[in-house]
Formats: sequence, structure tokens, C-alpha cells
Amino acid sequence: MIINEFEYTMKDGRKALIRSPKDEDIQGTLDYLYISAGETEFILRYPEECGKYTAEGEKAFFDRINASDNEAMLVCLVDGKVAGNCQITWKKSIKEGHRASVAIALLKDYWGQGIGTLLFQEMIRIAEENPNLLQMELEFIEGNHRARALYEKMGFRITGIHPNAIRLKDGTLLNEYCMIREIRR
Repeated sequence: MIINEFEYTMKDGRKALIRSPKDEDIQGTLDYLYISAGETEFILRYPEECGKYTAEGEKAFFDRINASDNEAMLVCLVDGKVAGNCQITWKKSIKEGHRASVAIALLKDYWGQGIGTLLFQEMIRIAEENPNLLQMELEFIEGNHRARALYEKMGFRITGIHPNAIRLKDGTLLNEYCMIREIRR
């Protein structure tokens, strides 16, 4: 699904461009995946695991999402650099077609600029335009207080827990929390 591009003025006055991914974003996305993986323990990959991502794979991924009628991805560009992205996906099945999964991540340099809120507002808009969707779902890792605060601000509530779902390199086990946001029309 293609989302029309739009600009956003960040809290520090810089401009961000929000749009569906394009081929010109491939290298920036590969860089972003690697950098974001090293900035926090709350991303589900370590930098050394990013070797599986390739330019060809990202192109195929972008093409699939942009052509899809049940997925959308937004990239946030600041000064031409990929600062973050978000994605919403829902199944077409009768039994699960009312549920949309969402995910978001931003590079640390762009935290606190209002981008996460803006991206979530856009994903909520997409979900609300689909009459079949009844709820949005996501997960966050124990200790990710910034993400939890954003999700709760956007109307999500905790509905469950996956105990010891995440194992860090040092052996620390962290819980993963499930959240939903019911679609309001």
C-alpha cells in the first residue's frame, strides 16, 4: 500500500519527510537496521545479525509492501537519512482479519522529536479506514519505558505477557508484553 508523502516539523525545528519506501531508501534502510540494532537492547536483533539483510532483499520487501492491500510501511527521512520506520500488517483470513500488527523503531538521535507519535497516528488512520479491522496489536520488551509510554499515549493497553521471551547476550531474560488498541470509529 502506497501512502502519500508528507512533511513534519520536528520539535527541534528540522523537517522530516514521511512516505512509503522507495528504491532510493535501500542503502539508508540497511544502515538504519544496523545502527538501530546497536543503540538499544529493545530491538529484536543485534548488529551482527544484520548481515542477512541485502539490497536485493530490501528491494523485494519494499516492492511487496508497496503493492500490498494489507500492509503499509512508512519511512521517516531527515536530511535524506533514514531516521526510522513503522509498519502495519493484517491478515486476510476470516478468523484473524480483524487484527492488525504494528511495529515501529527510530534511531536514538531522533527520539523525543514527536516522530513516533506522528507515525502511530498515521498507522491508526490506516487501521480506522479498514472496516474489517477491530484492533491493533504490538509487543514491547520489559524495561522499554519510552515505548510503553508512547503506546499507552496512543491508546494501547497491556493484555498479556510472554515470560522470558527475550534472552540477551549476557543471559538476562526479559519478558515481552502484548498490547492492543481497539479501533474506534
